[in-house]
Amino acid sequence: MKPPVFIVGCGRSGTAFLYHTLLSAGGFAQFRTQLNVFDVLGPIYGNLSRASTRKRLMKMWLSSMAFQRSGLEAPSIEKRILADCRSAGDFERIVFDEIARSQGVDRWADSTPTNIYHMPAIKRSIPDAMFVHIIRDGRNVALSLDAKGWSHPLPWEKNMGVMAAGVYWRWTLLKGRAAAPALGRDYLEIIYEDLLSKPREALGHLSAFLHHDLDYDRIQKASIGALSNPPTSFKNEVDQGKFDPLNRWKRMMSAQDLELFESLAGDLLEAYGYELATPKDKLRTGLRVKRMRAVYTTLYNLKHWVRAHTTLTRFLVDYDAISIPK
Repeated sequence: MKPPVFIVGCGRSGTAFLYHTLLSAGGFAQFRTQLNVFDVLGPIYGNLSRASTRKRLMKMWLSSMAFQRSGLEAPSIEKRILADCRSAGDFERIVFDEIARSQGVDRWADSTPTNIYHMPAIKRSIPDAMFVHIIRDGRNVALSLDAKGWSHPLPWEKNMGVMAAGVYWRWTLLKGRAAAPALGRDYLEIIYEDLLSKPREALGHLSAFLHHDLDYDRIQKASIGALSNPPTSFKNEVDQGKFDPLNRWKRMMSAQDLELFESLAGDLLEAYGYELATPKDKLRTGLRVKRMRAVYTTLYNLKHWVRAHTTLTRFLVDYDAISIPK
């Protein structure tokens, strides 16, 4: 098998779009959902060195939608896991290797966005893993997260969903940047807007990184999944022929909302080349901005720690519910 690819990033940043771009290029195994090994299965089942734990894992996984979409035969994959799996990384590689072999290809990609929080652990357990961090304008990401109901503002700040999502976007990008140095040449950041506005250039850069032919014309001809049917949070735009994933924030965010949003996350927007709509002298630096950043950042850190380091994940996450078709 060629080195596996982990597509990571903040949710609603284009991970599905990038994954389907790779599938459309050819040479990658098709697994049209998320495996969620390092953020769900690993914390739930912990140390897989015990045969009894591996049996419990397989009993659950073989009844899941993720297994159904894998196309694998239960007896053969169960035999491999029980014999050769000793860690979450082993489970990931064995399952994906078997999917790739069954499809006659020699490479696979995992498009679970939340793997961005586990990149060092993934690299330790799968040493040849490569990481592509897709980054999208945080203003559009926040609008999409909030439209999906995934922004989770505090109960007394229900009208602050987009702002909470903006802090979450910033927090996620900082997590990715913090992990990047340890990944060295196996980590690449790619801008979602570049894939749409100058695809040949962006794909050329990605192709050189992955050592994989990403021919633009072949990709456009195949147009798998998100390339022909965008998984947008704003289906009404598609229905009305007004789909515009690049400039949505310009239509949907007021000057007042932009002022607060860019005060909260403008430093990362600028760091990645996104121009702010708010003049520098209008950006807020007062107590409200500091409080929101501190409170939501602490909340996200706490949630991540609980999910990654405690068995509460089994009660907090419905594995089948996150096996969304891609």
